[in-house]
Amino acid sequence: MPKISVEIPQELLEDLDSHVGDDGKFVNRSDAIRASIRKNLDILDEIDERHDRLTDDES
Repeated sequence: MPKISVEIPQELLEDLDSHVGDDGKFVNRSDAIRASIRKNLDILDEIDERHDRLTDDES
């Protein structure tokens, strides 16, 4: 799996970390970020579909 590097504001990192660990929804930051990206892309796909912006091979 490729690695990437991103800069995010401290406040956003703290919010992310509140969902990571033994009491959180995710095992680690990477899992949380991957899930967030997947969810965001799903939302964008739904918006594109509503506005007929998806091609037939993407549906």
